[in-house]
Amino acid sequence: MDSGASARFRENANENKHTRSQKNAVAMQPSTPSVVAPPFRTRAATDRAVYTRRLASMRRSPLLPIFLIVLVDVLGLTIVIPLLAIYAESFGASALTAALLMPTFAACQLVAGPLLGKLSDRHGRRPILLISQFGTLIGFVMMAEASALWMVFVGRALDGITAGNLTVAQAYISDHTPPERRARAFGLIGIAFGLGFLVGPAISGVLSHYDYSAPFWAAAALSALSICGTTFLLPNDAPTAQASSAGPGGTRLGILQWGHYQEFFERPGLRALLLQFFVYMFSFSLFTGGFALYAERYLYWHQHPFTPREIGFTFALAGLVGAVIQGGVFGRLVARFGESTIAAAGFIALGVGYLLLGASTVLPILGLAIFASAIGGTMVRPALTSLVTQEVARHEQGVVLGLTQSLSSIAAITAPPVAGFLIEHRFGRVWAWLAASVALVGLILQRRGRAPRRDDAPAGRD
Repeated sequence: MDSGASARFRENANENKHTRSQKNAVAMQPSTPSVVAPPFRTRAATDRAVYTRRLASMRRSPLLPIFLIVLVDVLGLTIVIPLLAIYAESFGASALTAALLMPTFAACQLVAGPLLGKLSDRHGRRPILLISQFGTLIGFVMMAEASALWMVFVGRALDGITAGNLTVAQAYISDHTPPERRARAFGLIGIAFGLGFLVGPAISGVLSHYDYSAPFWAAAALSALSICGTTFLLPNDAPTAQASSAGPGGTRLGILQWGHYQEFFERPGLRALLLQFFVYMFSFSLFTGGFALYAERYLYWHQHPFTPREIGFTFALAGLVGAVIQGGVFGRLVARFGESTIAAAGFIALGVGYLLLGASTVLPILGLAIFASAIGGTMVRPALTSLVTQEVARHEQGVVLGLTQSLSSIAAITAPPVAGFLIEHRFGRVWAWLAASVALVGLILQRRGRAPRRDDAPAGRD
């Protein structure tokens, strides 16, 4: 090879070596992210952003925590209802005295309910809700630890004095939910009630088989769980200048505010509906206030009298029927027949159910009685409530719903002592037939003062 060719060869070799060094240096430098990410990275980032927004929305929305709070509270209530009267009898109470436990709670709630509502307007819903839940917790613990009958009554009274859970929860939803989503929000409360009345009595039936105090401890544990839900899940709120009567949350009228009661009862259509509602609640309270006392004296399972276990399972059956009707059938029936017809059919079902209950000698008849009465109760109350709200302007709906709650409390105060008196004096079947007769009175009132269907109601009320 000549000298010129050798020089060109060495020059090319040096150039290639220099080029390789530059490429290696570039390769060793830290990479920078590209402007356009690969498609799978873009989708992952988008999914994370959507998930983050949804999670933040759930934390801001009151619906999920309110649903859980109401569900846990209703579970606590329905766990103890099948056992209360028999628990009092275990401390030596007569049937009449045991039946006074429900009126004790209702009377305290009737007096204290309006005060809790006003305090929640002034100091915010969440703090008052927590106070109410702590009162319920202490009441359950006192009943579970009771060593004398007076402790059972004090625990029940304390629970009643602080029993603003549902009313304050409804007011919270009314404050924090736009009108177009409010019906769905209150529908969730209805679902919570249905699940509570299905599961709670079954839990009571299982736990009472081991010890009568066990269901009260379970209710106390659920109350503590509800307090945790309010503390960590429910967004805080500021006091509102609006009265909760401005929306459908429900404002309780004070027991001495006769002028407000009179104002609503002076309207013929509304008066007829409110009387029907009270008659329904009186009939229902006769049943709930006396069934446990009646069952342990008149009903048998395998030649043995009913115990709290069988009583709890019977209430659970009623809850199951109610949940099925409310969840899948009621809306379609109302759309087809209207609320008035559904209320009339419900009163008929109640009357038939309570009539069969008084004649129950075998379990199949008892099953039919519970099935019919559960259908009736599931149909009457929501139908009448809907009709009541249609009879008033929107700004009055909260007050009139509070009025129906007060009527419920009055029925719960007056009906159970009647049931206890009749059952104590061995008129148990008369007790059941009295409940059927009251349901028949409701049917007569409903037929005589039948409200117009929704399509015929006057429009434009605001």
